[in-house]
Amino acid sequence: MTATARALGVARSLAMYYGIPFRARRLRRFYSQFVHAGALCFDVGAHAGNRVRCWRRLGARVVAIEPQPDFVRVLRWLYGDDDGVKIVPQAVGRTAGTAELLLSERTPTVTTLSQRWVDDVRQEPGFANVKWTRGQRVDVVTLQSLVEQYGEPAFVKIDVEGFEAEVLAGLATPVRALSFEYVPATRDIALDCVERLGALGSYRYNWSVGETHRLCSAHWLDAAGLRTLLNGLPKRAPSGDVYAVRADA
Repeated sequence: MTATARALGVARSLAMYYGIPFRARRLRRFYSQFVHAGALCFDVGAHAGNRVRCWRRLGARVVAIEPQPDFVRVLRWLYGDDDGVKIVPQAVGRTAGTAELLLSERTPTVTTLSQRWVDDVRQEPGFANVKWTRGQRVDVVTLQSLVEQYGEPAFVKIDVEGFEAEVLAGLATPVRALSFEYVPATRDIALDCVERLGALGSYRYNWSVGETHRLCSAHWLDAAGLRTLLNGLPKRAPSGDVYAVRADA
């Protein structure tokens, strides 16, 4: 690992998430349908913290969970003095313990805990120039333990590069609303997430592509409808996020 590569990777993420005009306003407009003043939100895979900024401006309290040491430092620099933000320097998984990070120095947005995900996506054209190296071991907690420690969240964002199903496997509380990333080349992970949510409760679903932050479906889907949609996506279609809202919420 080189200091230059790490610095470039951090700078790239900061530019991506803070340097694009009007993105912050678009984020607030989008998340206002899920997040309200006084709500508690979990940002699992907080990275550079742009969701933290968005939710704080909407008046929510935020638990920001991030295992990459460089980005823990970024989060502390940006939000460490904010009493409405709790920074948790850990990963989230099926069970508590430790795990090894697979680091992408120049593109840290795709740092992951999942060797299987790396093996799958590195065959795709969009990942042709991405390299991963073995990093340090990090502490892993469960999503349920975070619920028990901080309270039940109104919204949970899960963006952990192929580890989303593992995160949900460690949840026992059917939270009100959440999102998780989908990648068409590894759609089985998203399908596993839908299966897990179905075991927790009844949810309705929508989806967005990339960083557009616009719901793609005019009507919310049931689990069967979302499975059909995910299975029908071309393998090299853009990635995005699935949004799930508890049916009784």
